[in-house]
Amino acid sequence: MSAANTASGRDDRDDAEPTLFEARYHPYRSLDERGFMIVMIIVAGISFVCGLAFLLMGAWPVFGLFGLDVLAIWWAFRMNFRAARTCEEIIVTPSLIRLRHVTPDGTEYQEELNPLWTRLNRELHEDYGLQRLTLEMRGRPYVIGSFLHTAQREELADRLSLALNEAKRGVVRSAF
Repeated sequence: MSAANTASGRDDRDDAEPTLFEARYHPYRSLDERGFMIVMIIVAGISFVCGLAFLLMGAWPVFGLFGLDVLAIWWAFRMNFRAARTCEEIIVTPSLIRLRHVTPDGTEYQEELNPLWTRLNRELHEDYGLQRLTLEMRGRPYVIGSFLHTAQREELADRLSLALNEAKRGVVRSAF
């Protein structure tokens, strides 16, 4: 990720604060576009053969119902792929926590929090582990990592906790 330009237009790479933590994550999808096409060809082929058998027996409405099944499966996969466009990004520096969330339709939400006033909350379930992870500032919770697996959410919480603790301790800069 490249450094952003400041409001004055100059590049802030030289005097920028160090990045204590940076994460960008997307929902996991095990099936790619090629795999989707293979699955759809197999489903359509099986539905066509079964529908053709019913058509030859005289039950022609069943042929159309098999087509509706294929259409429903295609639509469900498309909605799944659309939901996979979700993205979350967290950047922690000593003076700023930047949260960025992109919804499946492309809407982007950004929040900037002060790490000194921000608390990391973990909602643990005895049997299932970490169920919800939030950053809270001034009583307002910001849910993060909602689509991550429990183990990934726990790793995110640990790494983010270390970064927040480091930000609260302050950054030590050398004089050289």
